[in-house]
Amino acid sequence: MKNIIGIKKKHIKGYNYLSLFSFPSNEIRNAIPNSLIQKSNHAQFLLGKLSGITILLPDVNYFISSYVMKDAASSSQIEGTKATMIDALEYVADSMSESDTDADDIAHYIQALNYGLDRLKQENFPFTLRFIRELHGKLMQKARSTHFADPGEFRKSQNWIGGTRPDNASFVPPAPEEIASALGDLEKFIHSSFAHPVVDAGLLHAQFETIHPFLDGNGRTGRLLITFYLIHHKYLELPALFLSSYFKKYQKVYYQRLGKYHNGNILPWLEFFTDAVIETANEAIEISKKVTKLRDRDLIIISRFSKKTSDIAVKVVQRLYKDPIVSSTTIQEWIGQTKPGALKFIDKLIESDILVLHRKGEGTRPSLYAHKEYLKIFAEK
Repeated sequence: MKNIIGIKKKHIKGYNYLSLFSFPSNEIRNAIPNSLIQKSNHAQFLLGKLSGITILLPDVNYFISSYVMKDAASSSQIEGTKATMIDALEYVADSMSESDTDADDIAHYIQALNYGLDRLKQENFPFTLRFIRELHGKLMQKARSTHFADPGEFRKSQNWIGGTRPDNASFVPPAPEEIASALGDLEKFIHSSFAHPVVDAGLLHAQFETIHPFLDGNGRTGRLLITFYLIHHKYLELPALFLSSYFKKYQKVYYQRLGKYHNGNILPWLEFFTDAVIETANEAIEISKKVTKLRDRDLIIISRFSKKTSDIAVKVVQRLYKDPIVSSTTIQEWIGQTKPGALKFIDKLIESDILVLHRKGEGTRPSLYAHKEYLKIFAEK
């Protein structure tokens, strides 16, 4: 099969690399069948439905934090991070926890995503290569210090995937001297309308991964770009589409399909990506419904408390939807009471099946409590 993405070239240093054609090309357009466009129409419909239901979520900014955490954990796990969503929440909740590189990777991903969301909120914000470099900087600065990631800078040397050097690698992306041209095409593509919103998002991710413009962190940066592209073009209102969970679930297929894309066989990747959007959007819609139902249950329980306790509990439960694992010290700060008063309040929430003891405190380390039912919603798949 002819490679419609690029052509293999021999570098002056002796290894072969993929030299990319101008992107996107008519050959790419012609390779996209009507059946995929029809499937993508369904995916776009679900994105619209997801946007509508998440916008209507009560305390939406609190709830979205859990969607972000779910995607962050999965995206980091694809790159070898062992920490789970629960591990990352514990890491955030316990200020006295020991340094955890894996959980810190997830924290950096969230930091980069939140930074990007804030930037996108700015009027007439330019979605440019500079923005991509800034994202990478936030993602990699002081993270995984053993890797020479050169945060926020496009690579000036050759990298590769698989093998120990370029001449025995499974894939060698464009040479450093060809990156600027390839990224220039990508930047123009971000602001164009090529085939279909969902297809375009899939092409953006695959082409970025093919260019592999950073020394490290390309996968996580590329997965962030999917979210930002859909939000920037208003196909998605909020970052409630955790595609990284799907990619992690089918990690072997994810890499295989990207590999086919590198070789110019783009359709298997686009089919996989569209299926990912459909399944994940449906899952996120169901999660949103369950979250709303659970919050209604919590409010009914809280309404049975005394007026003073109920007023405090409403504010605490609201915060729990952002930080579903929390220390007793933090709850004490939230409600502004003495330690005995805070523990009495916590016992009230435990008796009401809102909180459970997650980890008993030891020495100076406080106990951790969790909104178990809320965590189950995000951790059950």
